[in-house]
Amino acid sequence: MTERQKSTSFGQAAAAYESGRPEYPSDAVAWMLAPVREPGRALRVADVGAGTGKLTRAVVELGADVVAIDPDAEMLATLRESVRGVPTFAGTAESLLLPDSALDAVVMGQAWHWVDPDAGSREIARVLRSGGVLGLVWNIRDASVDWVRRLTAAMGGSHAEVLLATTGPRVAAPLADLEHRSWRWSRRITLAQLRDLVFSRSDVITASPEDRVRIDAEVDGVVASVPGLADGGSVDLPYVTHAFRARRP
Repeated sequence: MTERQKSTSFGQAAAAYESGRPEYPSDAVAWMLAPVREPGRALRVADVGAGTGKLTRAVVELGADVVAIDPDAEMLATLRESVRGVPTFAGTAESLLLPDSALDAVVMGQAWHWVDPDAGSREIARVLRSGGVLGLVWNIRDASVDWVRRLTAAMGGSHAEVLLATTGPRVAAPLADLEHRSWRWSRRITLAQLRDLVFSRSDVITASPEDRVRIDAEVDGVVASVPGLADGGSVDLPYVTHAFRARRP
């Protein structure tokens, strides 16, 4: 299966994605948008690769006027149920059906690693006003915690985890001045949510039946070693959120 096919596989697990994936820290979202926020004026923002609306919600809560864009109709259908009143459109970072210079900001959560950075940067710069911002954000489980490291090993490393552990994201001209900040935090999670988190990953969604059996067995082994989960309760799942922002001159 190609990477493009994997990138559009999430609709098969939209409910699991909404349940299992974490929200984004409001401080990280506010930092991405800080260069274009002005008192008394609502920002015009597109959430591209919006999925089920995890990042969309956070941007709406900051008072912005938001449109949500995703290539997967099933993900957008789930978003419309969870974030009422936000316009949705089919599209990708490389092809946005939006006017030139129409937006103050474009944000992308858990998505830029699926994008051609050259084509995506050109298209996003086209729809941003002068001085506009591209904000990129990822929630990454904190593998410095032993059981979290073993959980990641059982699921397999994601494209985002590999990217952030190596080169980091790249943006291209005319976008410039890429900045980075990170936040450590934790989310209380139940066993059901943990299983949804596992199933929401593209490599698991697209795995063969044999690989799914193996992954499930390895995840079960991790769960058995974590008392809160094994006993049917909940545990803190630690995260590091990495946020980046770049400007259109």
